[in-house]
Amino acid sequence: MGAALLQPIGTQAAVASPEQVVSVPPEEYALYDLVVEAKFLTSRTRSVVLERMTTTQLHPDHLSAPTVAWCNEQSWFDGRLPQDLIRDFVAKNQHPSRLEAHFTLGVRYRFVSGEGVPETEAGLFAIPVGRPVQELEGELDTIDRLAFSRVGMTLRGDQALLNVANPRRDGTGAGFLFWLLRRQGRWDLYDTEVLWVAQIDGSPPRRPSR
Repeated sequence: MGAALLQPIGTQAAVASPEQVVSVPPEEYALYDLVVEAKFLTSRTRSVVLERMTTTQLHPDHLSAPTVAWCNEQSWFDGRLPQDLIRDFVAKNQHPSRLEAHFTLGVRYRFVSGEGVPETEAGLFAIPVGRPVQELEGELDTIDRLAFSRVGMTLRGDQALLNVANPRRDGTGAGFLFWLLRRQGRWDLYDTEVLWVAQIDGSPPRRPSR
């Protein structure tokens, strides 16, 4: 496994200084919820671990924040993404932002920061105070962990783009780009692009072949 993947997604890009850090605005959480519930949660899921800060990188080997030119070179979704959507996505993902407890996933969730100790803050269903994290995770089917980008939007506010990575402790994982459309006031997941996949075979994370 490449060294890049051993460091959690979201901590590899340059960390913004405290005065630059902003919180993710409330309107983006509905899209996070939609994607997690559609693509990651199962009937067995009881707990989710989330990176506290948003990630600015889209692949473990690409350590810098995205640029419009780089995004266009990737030809995601066969090059169908609107340019104003790409520009907004890039602009919002130049620096990490702080996630707050505004998720409504229907399962317990908590935040971690990099490789540090998990924070006690949790959403919706509070984790019992004083319970060791290791003991808790032994009882629950836990998704560990998810790292989010900020959500890019078109000027009309009718399309959205976000990245979610799931680097797992066993060295496996994957990163995804989600394209959402809003129709009649309702957001729907329109298409998904797999950005990278990592397996336990000693090879570095790879981009899926087209």
